[in-house]
Amino acid sequence: MKRSRVNDIMEEADATMRRFGFVLPPFAYWTPEEFRTRASNARHVIDARCGWDITDFGAGRFDELGLFLFTLRNGKLSDLEAGRGMCYAEKLLISKKDQLSPMHTHFLKAEDIINRGGATLCVELFGSDDAGGCAEDRGGTVMCDGVAVEYGPGEILRLAPGESVTLRPGDWHAFWGDGGDVLIGEVSTVNDDETDNIYREPLGRFSDIEEDAAPRHLLVSDYARWLA
Repeated sequence: MKRSRVNDIMEEADATMRRFGFVLPPFAYWTPEEFRTRASNARHVIDARCGWDITDFGAGRFDELGLFLFTLRNGKLSDLEAGRGMCYAEKLLISKKDQLSPMHTHFLKAEDIINRGGATLCVELFGSDDAGGCAEDRGGTVMCDGVAVEYGPGEILRLAPGESVTLRPGDWHAFWGDGGDVLIGEVSTVNDDETDNIYREPLGRFSDIEEDAAPRHLLVSDYARWLA
């Protein structure tokens, strides 16, 4: 993706979130230079990879295959392993109309996917086979707002604003906005985007950035290079 496009998506996403009454934390608006200056005090933000995250999954077709995310808070895997401490994470996502977030699952993370506003959120579901892969012939059971719902292979849940689904490791899922853009909340156990996203097709989790402009704000994938 071109950096200029990333900058535009950030501006559009911020306006969308504000329209629904969500305002990002102060560090979201730091310039790269401010981030460098504050890096020692913002060590948790950097290490937990909180912040802006925009991906086209390496396919170069963001409007068709892509996702906007902002990680608001994220705990530590060491706390999760110990069973105490900061064992949770929270994100805001925007799924644009007919923009696919591709079929994937997690080995570790359980997550609530919540329609915070906008159009209908479609979530396509498959169960896992005995090896943990996506099973085209298996369904399963998820919780929708605390109520158990059985799903068949390839079944699509349609979540209206205010509705949610709880996905556990092994629940294969893809999602998109139907009829318009959707603001999504994600509340989960500790999030590890480096290793805990398993895609049905060979895709990259992060985008390769073409530096045709200066960054408006840093992406989480920029931290290693810009804040080393």
